[in-house]
Amino acid sequence: MTKRLLFLACLSGAFAVIFGAFGAHILKKILSETDLATFKTGVDYQFYHTFAILMAAMMSRYASKKWTNIAGWLFVFGILFFSGSLYLLSTAYAFDFEFLKPLLGPVTPIGGLLFIGGWLALFFAATTYKSRGGSHHHRSSKKQ
Repeated sequence: MTKRLLFLACLSGAFAVIFGAFGAHILKKILSETDLATFKTGVDYQFYHTFAILMAAMMSRYASKKWTNIAGWLFVFGILFFSGSLYLLSTAYAFDFEFLKPLLGPVTPIGGLLFIGGWLALFFAATTYKSRGGSHHHRSSKKQ
């Protein structure tokens, strides 16, 4: 499960860069300032939560795998719902699929709730954090 989250985080990061460049170089010429700002919010939150997926995957080595996996998957679905809906909502007029707007509007806050759930799951994972092989982390009390 951790490996899958790492792969998804890498893909999400790559797509966040692609979407960011697409917004900055192509959509900038097509979208209104408001829609472009909405699109950029989607990119920003995708970046933030891509790093959160990486953190959840890396924490699984030291904390509850159950909670780190829950957190990672909540972040993945949060990106799909939150950022994905913002991408579609902000480009709906330019690409002539405005009919989707009423359906997509409620999806964005669901994505936000998934993000919040992911951070809370990461909190619960942190409560189970255990240092592994921690003896090298402490300074020796021996005098030399």
